[in-house]
Amino acid sequence: MAEEAKSKGNAAFSSGDFTTAINHFTEAINLTPTNHVLFSNRSAAHASLNNYEEALTDAKKTVELKPDWGKGYSRLGAAYLGLNQYDEAIDAYTKGLEIDPSNEGLKSGLSDAKSFVSRFRSRAASNPFGDAFKGPEMWAKLTADVSTRGYLKEPDFVNMMQEIQKNPSNLNIYLKDQRVMQALGVLLNVQFKTQSSGDEVEGEEDEMVVPEHVVEKKKVEREVESEEVGEEKEKKERKQKALKEKEMGNAAYKKKDFDTAIKHYSTAMEIDDEDISYITNRAAVYLEMGKYDECIKDCDKAVERGRELRSDYKMVAKALTRKGTALGKMAKVSKDYEPVIETYQKALTEHRNPETLKRLNEAERAKKELEQQEYYDPNIGDEEREKGNEFFKEQKYPDAVKHYTEAIKRNPKDPRAYSNRAACYTKLGAMPEGLKDAEKCIELDPTFSKGYSRKGAVQFFMKEYDNAMETYQEGLKHDPNNQELLDGVRRCVQQINKANRGDLTPEELKERQAKGMQDPEIQNILTDPVMRQVKKQTSNFL
Repeated sequence: MAEEAKSKGNAAFSSGDFTTAINHFTEAINLTPTNHVLFSNRSAAHASLNNYEEALTDAKKTVELKPDWGKGYSRLGAAYLGLNQYDEAIDAYTKGLEIDPSNEGLKSGLSDAKSFVSRFRSRAASNPFGDAFKGPEMWAKLTADVSTRGYLKEPDFVNMMQEIQKNPSNLNIYLKDQRVMQALGVLLNVQFKTQSSGDEVEGEEDEMVVPEHVVEKKKVEREVESEEVGEEKEKKERKQKALKEKEMGNAAYKKKDFDTAIKHYSTAMEIDDEDISYITNRAAVYLEMGKYDECIKDCDKAVERGRELRSDYKMVAKALTRKGTALGKMAKVSKDYEPVIETYQKALTEHRNPETLKRLNEAERAKKELEQQEYYDPNIGDEEREKGNEFFKEQKYPDAVKHYTEAIKRNPKDPRAYSNRAACYTKLGAMPEGLKDAEKCIELDPTFSKGYSRKGAVQFFMKEYDNAMETYQEGLKHDPNNQELLDGVRRCVQQINKANRGDLTPEELKERQAKGMQDPEIQNILTDPVMRQVKKQTSNFL
């Protein structure tokens, strides 16, 4: 944003629209108040509008921000020169040349300032009217007065006034010219009687002949920094050098020459500290080398610098993700996944990257597995299961569920705890939970007949007799003589035959129809366009 405002200011300055240039430079200063070039450019714009007080203020700020920059003293000298403070101007140009002895602008400014001082002193010593012809004010007064404005388009008059400015003693030579007398009266605010004093001179709008040294001074004041010269040019050159170092670092990294890669990335960081990609790249090398502490330090540095520079949030997120990866490697030893999870979460607040989200999920899963491993104790699991059995016998099913759950946490691989908790859920009428535990029991041990017995019981209570029959029969494959499974099959056969004979109560029939309507195959048939048309025709016929 600041660079954009600066560019607009430069363009406006080049086109001569100094007021607009000042507005754009001010906008850029508000965004980056420590950029000395912006104050320098605004000082030049103020000077071009003859606002020398404002130009001086900006020039002083330029020197304050960058005391070792010669251009700032050039701005300071020009402002003092515009205010006719010649001694201060000489001091400013002299200090600037001490810093940058080869600066032509400073040399030229110092020469002009000394020339103005010399002329002023010679005029004051030789002519009492010397002050009247001093500096650019003389031309301004002659232009403003209607009686002398027209003379300024006459080259011989302009030459005479220039000669008088150079040496006020020449006034005696040109006083015979009525135009000079008229000009002297205007400059001294005195009316001299001349032969044509009664004639009013009309002001002309034609282009005035302006003295060459005034034009040259304006040209100097309108000088502005461009991106291709001075500091901007140096900045671009630094960036190009840094990018070359980065490319060499990338090439070395691909070749697994990590020491060389670190060397090039470090050099790039020294050349250009406004691109955090050099830091994150070096962090990647440290990560590959297993130097996790160095990687984390670089990532923290990249995040801090990135926020100072208001870098792309994706780059900041990348640095945080890389830090999280390094912490994850260390967590395999330290068993502390909290910093890993926290860092990935911060990265996602900067930019929601799918890869970062995947790594966060992996870290959370690793933490959960670690906690389960630390909590694992089969002996305590058996104790909790026995406590649950006691409460089950006492028909205190909620308490039994509590102990069976603790037994599962202590030993997640024990199918007996899941089987017993499924029986409790069945007693409590929590059929979905009971069915889930029974299926987990079978998953852990497909030969454990109790698992099939629990699952079949839940399905039977849910009046899913066909499904229950299949479950009991599957269990009998592993334990053909299990009486509990055989009884289950018998009960299912009775209920299925009862339904086939139509020996169902209205409530049972209605419930069975409702379950049938939920069957996916029946739903597909009913939603078929042809079947819907047949159903509609049948309804109309009835």
